[in-house]
Amino acid sequence: MGRTTHAPDRKEVQTLAALGVDIHPDTMALVYDDRALAESFGGNGPKDLVANKMVLLASVSACIGGFLFGFDQGILSISLTMPQFLAQFPETDPSANSSASLNKGVMTALLELGAFLGALSAGWIADKWSRKMSIVIGSVWFVIGSILQASAHTFAQLVVGRFIGGIGVGVLSSTAPMYISEVASPNIRGAMLTLEQFAIVLGAVVMYYITYGSRYISGDWAFRLPFTVQMAPCVILVGVLVVLPYSPRWLALRGRDLDCLNSLCRLRELPATDPRVQAEWITIRAEAMRNREVAVQAHPTLQGDSTSDEFKLEVASWIDMFKKGVIRQTMIGIMLMFFQQFSGINALVYYAPSLFEQLGLDYEMQLTLSGVLNIAQLVAVIIAFFVLDRAGRRIILLTGSTGLVISHSIVAAMIGTYSDNWAAHKVQAWVGVAFIFCVMLSYGVSWGPVPWALPAEIHVSSRRAKGVALTTASNWINNFIIGLITPPLVTATKGYGAFAFFAGFSFLSGLYTFFFVPETKGRSLEQMDTIFKSTTAIEDAKAKEEILQLLCGDAQTPTFSHGNVYKGRIEMIEQAEPPQKPEIV
Repeated sequence: MGRTTHAPDRKEVQTLAALGVDIHPDTMALVYDDRALAESFGGNGPKDLVANKMVLLASVSACIGGFLFGFDQGILSISLTMPQFLAQFPETDPSANSSASLNKGVMTALLELGAFLGALSAGWIADKWSRKMSIVIGSVWFVIGSILQASAHTFAQLVVGRFIGGIGVGVLSSTAPMYISEVASPNIRGAMLTLEQFAIVLGAVVMYYITYGSRYISGDWAFRLPFTVQMAPCVILVGVLVVLPYSPRWLALRGRDLDCLNSLCRLRELPATDPRVQAEWITIRAEAMRNREVAVQAHPTLQGDSTSDEFKLEVASWIDMFKKGVIRQTMIGIMLMFFQQFSGINALVYYAPSLFEQLGLDYEMQLTLSGVLNIAQLVAVIIAFFVLDRAGRRIILLTGSTGLVISHSIVAAMIGTYSDNWAAHKVQAWVGVAFIFCVMLSYGVSWGPVPWALPAEIHVSSRRAKGVALTTASNWINNFIIGLITPPLVTATKGYGAFAFFAGFSFLSGLYTFFFVPETKGRSLEQMDTIFKSTTAIEDAKAKEEILQLLCGDAQTPTFSHGNVYKGRIEMIEQAEPPQKPEIV
């Protein structure tokens, strides 16, 4: 008989005793108290973030996709102004081609278009073949794309290479937050999820200065070297993946209960007899079983093993992401990524030298400040790493939106008013430069990391792969639009129109956050239905208690009898923290 491919139903479930697990006396108390379980793993200070080496290694490895995307940003920022690059690809040289501005946008945006498709496919790959295998497949796509880019002698090959490499980036960037959210303990999950944004910025800084140095090479290796070097992280990643555990939540979804327990033991660096590990394992199993029940109830005729049934179920499950009970979580992820990109950040990263040119700076100063700008974002993301689980997601987003609106508006005003004669208005030029840095800092602390972290926290495990995939796909399709429109927008409006455009969307991002985005700080993944006040929350609570009754069997005590626990769960749902915003359904 083949290996189980999904969580068991209630008739097939094995009790703890049947699996040979001896329950610790404190386990059941943690099973029935989500908050106590989350807090039992410790705090969220700097020491807590590095205390668990396996989780840190898994999180860092998963973020390779972000690192690779950062590499791409760092390469293009200088390459698009590099004489050797312009000579090899005259289609991007404004002095040789009247369509250079559009061609630059197309070349930049094709990676994002590939990433959009990669992100959509990542959900299916991660669900069927595991989060680890999804990372491997993404790495292969990226290496192929990098080889094509590094060896390109025509603009067409360069663009194709970027598109193929983009597929890999999309798969990797979609899988990373999913994997991290499933391996990290609740007390440090938010901080671990900021690693995705940290990896993007670190990659941009590292590759920016590699390309900054390689531009002194006289031949075309000035840009081929960076395109070649960007493959190195993928080679390292393949070696590290051998020692990384599978996601315990994915194992539970596939019905591999003991493998799930062993994975948790490795991730928490605790024995199977520890009550925290046992409680987390039991709640993960219960959640996986409940999610399986929901899928069966929603599509009872599509549960066969044939390829046709599997394909139909896959399509139906994507449609389910936009149905009642799920659509709000889905749209929050999609809209957060929309506003992340329309805050203008990648316009700054990709085209920073061109934007600094609008402020009257010479070429060397443009490149110098572009590098410092990336470092400023890196500093901001490091700050976010330590405050995200303390301050909360909503307040950070609202503060970031305010900073972005003010900063973009001032830069637009400086360029629009004084760009005709910068020589006579040097102070105003440097004011513009200062507030470009304020844009980067405001973004780096808020809209950089939070849209990567929050979507992975709000979807139940059966929906998480597709929920994160849709979120990441939103990032890439909006990134594609920004990459395509920014060069013509800057050229047509002399720069000020671009900043005014981004200021308007930054204002809208604050409004959206205030009215629609909930606070998820400190909540376990199994508590998300409480936060969203789902109409099915009480039904789910009742079903989960029944499943826990089956799972725990003789481990139940009078204190944790089904009736008492169900009553307590209903009280928890009804007494959940009130929304910090108007409730809009």
